[in-house]
Amino acid sequence: MHFSIQTILLIILASGVNLSNSINFTIVNNCHETIWPGITPTNTTLSGGGFTLKPGETAVYSTPQGWGGGRIWGRTGCNFDKNGNGTCQTGACGSTLTCTTPGTPPTSIAQFTLGIVTFYDVSLVDGFNLPLTVTPIQGKGDCSVAGCNADLTGNCPPELAFRSSGKIVACRSACNVFDSDQYCCKGTYDSPVTCVPTNYSDFFKTACPMAYSYAYDDPTSIITCSTTDFVVAFCAPRNETQPCSYHDNKLICNGSTRSKSMSYLWTVFVLLLLIVIQIRITS
Repeated sequence: MHFSIQTILLIILASGVNLSNSINFTIVNNCHETIWPGITPTNTTLSGGGFTLKPGETAVYSTPQGWGGGRIWGRTGCNFDKNGNGTCQTGACGSTLTCTTPGTPPTSIAQFTLGIVTFYDVSLVDGFNLPLTVTPIQGKGDCSVAGCNADLTGNCPPELAFRSSGKIVACRSACNVFDSDQYCCKGTYDSPVTCVPTNYSDFFKTACPMAYSYAYDDPTSIITCSTTDFVVAFCAPRNETQPCSYHDNKLICNGSTRSKSMSYLWTVFVLLLLIVIQIRITS
């Protein structure tokens, strides 16, 4: 079967935007260092994700059918070989670039439960390693910006400080450090009545009022919005206009930034290969 170049170009345009059944997360690295985002779905029958994102880069992650919800976080100080095996200072999900399990604390986490109404938040319950914000795109409802745009490593209480090579690179949670029922909201403290803020959770909440600071911090930290796409930004002020976002079948960029869509670029590559094959056949 032969396709004209015009037909193939139409296929490219159609394939590149046929993501209406997916939620698209535009992941932006505004940090001054390379990070390695990790993605894990709530549905454990689906595979997770992970990739390298250099300073200024943007990637679009489109959820597969049945994703339902999950988490996105950033890993720091990683060193992976050509086979995708390695280590990270913070946020490691084992020893692989592609994550199949949640990241190891301390790590800042964006959490999503998808539906007609989507619930989302940024959690510091497992500690902090990177400023992280979540911005919905043209949704209806509350649709506030969630997250933490402050760098907590400089003011982290000494007993919570997480160091690598003598340098503070993250801030641990009290639960992660002390593993007590009170700080972990377990045992007799496993209810909204008995699990109350502590001096340590207050530290996170004061610095980041729009982020989850302890397990039952629900009323002020979980935000709802009609099903929409999201910008997940690392190291970006919450009131800053994001350079790129994927929404309503369009990738829209304000200003200059490098952008790479994992699904879109693969589609373009395959279809451009068809063009080359056709030209060779007809020449």
